[in-house]
Amino acid sequence: MNLLRILSGFFFLATFFPLIKSDKWWIRIFDYPRLQKLTILILISLGWLIYSDLSQPEPWIWLGLIGIAVFYLGNQVYPFTPFGKKMIKKVPFREESGVHILAANVYQYNVKYSKLLNLVQIERPDILFFVETDSKWEKALNPLEKDYPFTIKIPLDNTYGLLFYSKLKIIRQEIHYLIDSEIPSLELDIELRNGDMITIFAIHPTPPVPGENSKSTDRDAEILIVGKKAKSSKLPSLVIGDLNDVAWSYTTELFLKISEMADPRRGRGTYNTFHAHYPIFRWPLDHVFLSKDFGLSKMKVHRNIGSDHFPISIKAVLIQERTVEPIRANGDEKKEARQKISNGLESGSKD
Repeated sequence: MNLLRILSGFFFLATFFPLIKSDKWWIRIFDYPRLQKLTILILISLGWLIYSDLSQPEPWIWLGLIGIAVFYLGNQVYPFTPFGKKMIKKVPFREESGVHILAANVYQYNVKYSKLLNLVQIERPDILFFVETDSKWEKALNPLEKDYPFTIKIPLDNTYGLLFYSKLKIIRQEIHYLIDSEIPSLELDIELRNGDMITIFAIHPTPPVPGENSKSTDRDAEILIVGKKAKSSKLPSLVIGDLNDVAWSYTTELFLKISEMADPRRGRGTYNTFHAHYPIFRWPLDHVFLSKDFGLSKMKVHRNIGSDHFPISIKAVLIQERTVEPIRANGDEKKEARQKISNGLESGSKD
């Protein structure tokens, strides 16, 4: 019984920890395992029903608390199931006005280069974006340049290297160091086959974990800066990359409101991309967000390439009739986003 009490108390508190608006890693880490917490709480409730004396009040008190937590988590998970409301409708893919993107965190110390090359050969996307790429990865992926003539290569040994390959012409390219002088991101204008232009923001902010960053301040600021850039962009925009944040976190939802972009996961599934080696610890860390000018044709999580992340791809199409139903920020949320960005810029200037 003591074990049930300890587990019940811990997971009840863990359910509501993310409501604390603190950027400390040991609080933000509870954003990630939402579905896992829901599953464990259901199992704990079964434990109370099976192993406790239901004629006593204590089991019912615990079951009531667990019921509150389960209801809360269920509401949080529901939008990322096929029963939830879709933010963006499905449309047929048209090559001339569409774009096919493959993104992956390759894991810098992964040496199974051929697995990624084989995946590219099978999928043949228009655009490739790979993070955690060092000089070894750059050399191993050189064969891609035969089919992808437009490249941006920033190999780094700090796990924040970027490699970008495109069959479509890059009209404008900017390399930014938005928060940290050692962590690059990309802002690119790409010309589609029909001559239309789109903007792609490709990022990989730091995670709030010990050894990387003790707080989520930098990550949150970078995500929100890009959200504001996407909102003000005059071109249809996509934001892609390993955001080191889950689709259901408060920061990601604030990003959606600030950018007025769509998350294709909503109404379809979680599309978990991490951790590739531990099924019980899986959640969606790698993202593609779409502005209201796009329709969604396909989204897919691919097989393991030896990394701790699964690659993810998307096919999106520019459309005349807008199918995106964005959520918008109110005044307080806009103020909070500005404060988070200010905190991140201040934190970055001290590093």
